[in-house]
Amino acid sequence: MLALVGRCGTLSPSLRATKGTTKNVVLPGIKELTSVVGKTKDSLASMLALLTKYGGLRLAHTDIKLPDFSDYRRPEVIDANKSSKDSSDGRRAFSYLLTGATTVVGVYAAKTVVTQFVSSMSASADVLALSKIEIKLGDIPEGKNMTFKWRGKPLFVRHRTDKEIAAEEAVNLGELRDPQHDKDRVLNPRWVIVLGVCTHLGCVPIANAGDYGGYYCPCHGSHYDASGRIRKGPAPLNLEVPFYEFPDDDTVIVG
Repeated sequence: MLALVGRCGTLSPSLRATKGTTKNVVLPGIKELTSVVGKTKDSLASMLALLTKYGGLRLAHTDIKLPDFSDYRRPEVIDANKSSKDSSDGRRAFSYLLTGATTVVGVYAAKTVVTQFVSSMSASADVLALSKIEIKLGDIPEGKNMTFKWRGKPLFVRHRTDKEIAAEEAVNLGELRDPQHDKDRVLNPRWVIVLGVCTHLGCVPIANAGDYGGYYCPCHGSHYDASGRIRKGPAPLNLEVPFYEFPDDDTVIVG
C-alpha cells in the first residue's frame, strides 16, 4: 500500500479533478426526452382522484373490523364507558370461589382414586381369614409366657398370676409414658395377648425379664410391665394389642 502511494506521487500533477459538461447527443428522428420531475406530483394526484371517483377511498383505520367479545365478557364489564374498578371486588370473589370449589373437587377425586388404588393392593377378606390363629390356653401354665407366630410377627400370650394382676391394676397412670389402664388392655385379666415387637425399633423383647418382670428389649433397654406397658427405656408406646376373642374358656382366636 505504501509503495502504491509512493508511485502515485510522480503522477500527482496530472491527477487533478476537473469539471466539464457533455452535450446530450440526440440522433436524428428521435424526440428528446422531457423531464418528468415536475409532473410526478401531478400524475399521482390525478391517479388518486381517479381511484376515488370510481372505487372509493379505503383507509387502514376504517377497513379492519374488530371482533366482538361481548359473549365472553361478564355483564359488569360490557359497558365501555363504565369503570371496571367498581365491580372488581365482586369479580375477584367469584374467581376465588370458583378456584376453591375446583380445588376441593379435585382433591376429593384424587383421594377417592388413591383410596381405591391402595385398597386394591391390600389383602382380601379370604386372605385375612386364613391369617387367624387359634390357641389352646390349657397348654400355657400359670405365670408363663408362650410365643406364637402370627402374620409373620411374634405373638406373646401370657398367663398371669393373681399377684401380677393386682400389681398391674394398681399402677398409677400418671407414672406411665403411654397411659393406659390394665383393664383396657385385656379381655380376661388372666391373659395378656400382645405383639412381641418393641415400639422403639422393632426388636423382639424377652419375656419375664426387665425391671418390672414383664418384657425387656435387649436392643436398647426398653422395660415393659406384665401388661405390656412401657415403663422405662427409649420405647415411646406400649406393646400393641391385636384383636382377639374367646370362643370358650379354653380357646382364644387372634385376628
